Amino acid sequence: MQASKKYLWIGVGVAVVAGAAYLVFGGKAERGRSGGDGTQSVKTVIATQKTIPITVTANGYVTAVSTVDVRPKVQNIVRTIHVKEGQFVKAGQLLFTLDERSDQSNVAKASAQLAAGQADLADAEQVLKRNQDLLSKNFVSQAVVDTARNKVEALRNTVKANQAAIQSSAVALSDNKITAGISGRIGVINVHPGSLAQPTGTVMVTIVQIDPIMISFTLPERELRNIRATYPQGNAPVHAQLPGQEVLTGKLTFIDNLADTQSGTIRMKAEFANAEQKLWPGAYVNVNLVSREVPDAVLVPAQAVVTGPVDKLLYVVQPDDTVQEQKIEVLAIEDGQAAVSGVKAGSRVVVEGTKNLRPGTKIREVKKAAATPAAPT
Repeated sequence: MQASKKYLWIGVGVAVVAGAAYLVFGGKAERGRSGGDGTQSVKTVIATQKTIPITVTANGYVTAVSTVDVRPKVQNIVRTIHVKEGQFVKAGQLLFTLDERSDQSNVAKASAQLAAGQADLADAEQVLKRNQDLLSKNFVSQAVVDTARNKVEALRNTVKANQAAIQSSAVALSDNKITAGISGRIGVINVHPGSLAQPTGTVMVTIVQIDPIMISFTLPERELRNIRATYPQGNAPVHAQLPGQEVLTGKLTFIDNLADTQSGTIRMKAEFANAEQKLWPGAYVNVNLVSREVPDAVLVPAQAVVTGPVDKLLYVVQPDDTVQEQKIEVLAIEDGQAAVSGVKAGSRVVVEGTKNLRPGTKIREVKKAAATPAAPT
């Protein structure tokens, strides 16, 4: 029993010593933060005023201006492939040649029929001329001349039909030479010499236009009014950046005619020059553009803004080094700076140390620590 009392008194003594140590050292620390006279140590800045641009950002993806799936007009066998996968081609460049022997024979046949028709026409025209001469001398009747004239007209129509047949055969023959519809880069070639190419079958190859190229992105629909007001011509400069690469600049070329009712966004596209092929279809990029400007905005660091139960506010330093709450409205936040209304430019506001402040609290500015001199070498 006596031992228990002994340990109890020892515990009480330890508690008293610990309390005394807290009062001595903790009090010093607290006085170091708030000052012996109750002042609070803070950092302050002066509110400035200037016009600032407001930048909106989005995640976009690169898309080609034009994509063409190459298919044959007719069903035929592939004879020759004139390009390689991944090759850049120009519009009109020959890509594939199909087996054209059948169409060549049709052209030759139509040409022969035309020649025969032209010969028959020439003979009929001579007969008509002779009959007209004989009619003038009353050696033949008018019926003979009329019959000869009708035969000439019929043969002329036959010649026209033969000429149309040649043109049709020539078109069919030309369909065996498949050329590029646009300039761009070709992808995987899905046919080989000897393959059967069909209009409704597998795409022979796809051509993607690389330069210029588009970036598609979406922005909140509330930004549409700002962008249209800032850029009446619709040519807003758009900046895009791939991870770890330089910033590229293009221009806004398309705003969708409908907003997405589920996400509250609207789709836009920007065009970029891409001669160096830094942008590739399907790649994701970071996109930003200046949607508007806030003229003569009062700026304070964003961390100076205190969010209260109802309003946002700033602690403004008074001439007697006390602080007062000032209700504000945050107009925009850009690069760590808040554009606010409700406070004047030139006001001294607290940017650090707002946690323990109350209206009327006296403050003092925390001095910057002196730079430590470099050690001699």
